[in-house]
Amino acid sequence: MALMPKRPQELWRLVAGLGTIAGVTLLYVRGLHVHNTATVSTTFLLVVLVMAATSRLWIAIAVSIVAMLSFNFFFLPPVGTFSIVDPQNWVALFAFLVVSLIASRLSAGVRARTDEAVARRDELARLFDLSRDVLMMTDSQDAMSRLARAIALRFDLSFVAVALPRTTDWELFTAGRDAIDLSRQELSNAFASAQTTLEYDAHARTYSGHRTMMSDNRLIHLVPLRAATKAIGMLGASGRSIEAGTLDALAGIAAIAIERAQFLEDRKQAELTRQSEQLKAALLASLGHDLRTPLTTIRVAASNVKSSSLTAGQRDEQSDLILSEAERLARLFENILEMARIDAGAVASEARWTHPSEILEGARDQVGATIRDRRVIVHIGSDVPVLIDPRLTANAVAHVLENAAQYAPTDSNIDIAVDVTPEGLTFDIRDRGPGIAAADLPHLFERFYRGDAAGGRTSGTGMGLWIARRLLAVQHGRIWAENAAGGGARFSIVIPVPAKTDQIIDNADTV
Repeated sequence: MALMPKRPQELWRLVAGLGTIAGVTLLYVRGLHVHNTATVSTTFLLVVLVMAATSRLWIAIAVSIVAMLSFNFFFLPPVGTFSIVDPQNWVALFAFLVVSLIASRLSAGVRARTDEAVARRDELARLFDLSRDVLMMTDSQDAMSRLARAIALRFDLSFVAVALPRTTDWELFTAGRDAIDLSRQELSNAFASAQTTLEYDAHARTYSGHRTMMSDNRLIHLVPLRAATKAIGMLGASGRSIEAGTLDALAGIAAIAIERAQFLEDRKQAELTRQSEQLKAALLASLGHDLRTPLTTIRVAASNVKSSSLTAGQRDEQSDLILSEAERLARLFENILEMARIDAGAVASEARWTHPSEILEGARDQVGATIRDRRVIVHIGSDVPVLIDPRLTANAVAHVLENAAQYAPTDSNIDIAVDVTPEGLTFDIRDRGPGIAAADLPHLFERFYRGDAAGGRTSGTGMGLWIARRLLAVQHGRIWAENAAGGGARFSIVIPVPAKTDQIIDNADTV
């Protein structure tokens, strides 16, 4: 039946209205002994107006009819019957019923318009919140899934699907409480319909292309996602009732979000391409700079070795020069290979129990030719075995040592402190060079970065510190730099690792 209550609270409002009529009737008949028809009709009319202002129209009409019957039975003579003798009472009764019905209708109309305005305000607020969610979305891979979740959350929908056409199938991003399998054929038919001539329905406030489908006994609204006038996908929504115009606006915001995500992805790819071009240019410039000098030196030294005018000592000196420059070239190509492995994600950690002194010794062996003219002072606070990848760690420390040797003056000290602390394995490497300029500190570990202090040097590609940081990151280690008190630069390395506590060695060596 049309007048049956749809919600429990409506039934309670009906009971409250009827109870109020019964209470007023009992009060006037038994308590106050009021029989003035004008007073009674005004009171009943007030009750009807209150019910009309707070309830649906059908409740106000039901209360009006009961109030009329009560007015007739208890207050219009002959009292106690539904018959009316005086024609004037017929007029009064009819006037009461008409006034109460008209007032109920007007009040219900105002209430309906108020509810509609509140509903539209709520929908606008939901659209605004969704727009804000879209603006906060990044270019992450789950942007479309986040969009579907935002729509389901903001509009309290039990199912939302953002469907994007691909070459041979549809890519679906779903959200909501219900799990519904959308028919690909229905999506394709709706999408084909949305690609026809774009028309606007002024009455429904929607563009063409809206369709509905049934899936798992649920009604699903399909709305085209349009970028300008072109359909780029379909939005599926199921759950609470939403006006077609609101669905159209919702689909428009979703289409903007999809375009924005695609724009961010394109911008990211463009940035990666730009960085790749910069990397290639920097690599070529660095290789051209660092290959030219050792190759020239090797060529000249090789020519000198062939000369018959050289003494045996001079030949040995030229041979040592060739070996030194060849080692420098080998180190350069090793850096390039390490950089390539890091970029390819091919660097894996293989931890084993190792003494810190062994790691330091391996690092010094790698850069022996570079640091041979420096006095290296080593202090090992604790040499207990630690569970670490010695190869990666030694390579990282070697790069820092090479950097210190390149910037420190000849015959100056390089201080190395090694220890095992509650934080993990620590290395502290200090040189006696010019220190680090304030402008260089934020960029020190960037690839191919060479600060102002490198301007007068012929060696160094700017790869070493970047490689060191990336090798340490594989083991969750970290490295940072600062200017040391008294001059020079200090590089600190901390790698969180477990340690054995059965051995402690405390010594200092000078080489």
